[in-house]
Amino acid sequence: QVHLVESGGGLVQAGGSLRLSCAASGRTISAYAMVWFRQAPGKERETVSSISWAGVSTYYSDSVKGRFTISRENARNTVYLQMNNLKPEDTAVYYCAAAISFETSKAGQYEYWGQGTQVTVSS
Repeated sequence: QVHLVESGGGLVQAGGSLRLSCAASGRTISAYAMVWFRQAPGKERETVSSISWAGVSTYYSDSVKGRFTISRENARNTVYLQMNNLKPEDTAVYYCAAAISFETSKAGQYEYWGQGTQVTVSS
């Protein structure tokens, strides 16, 4: 069992930055691809970014490419999402998740996920 806790969300003006963190406990995340996905009211869940277990491969949705950066520190059992040039349409609850493989992470198939952290971007 992997327990995931997200932090770092908040209210920011358009053009600003936030850094989300996801701390894992229970088991090491080194065996998992890690994912950030988001859910906004009235919208479908969106896989924002994922990273392979060794950090070699990354994926970004078109909506965040060039603005967000995912990274991981397996030794700290932590995953990060650096979000720059935030836009009002980035407003959502952001969740961290663990997936069996990089391919399933991109397909939205997760084994574990956290409770989420709210990100609100004002215009």
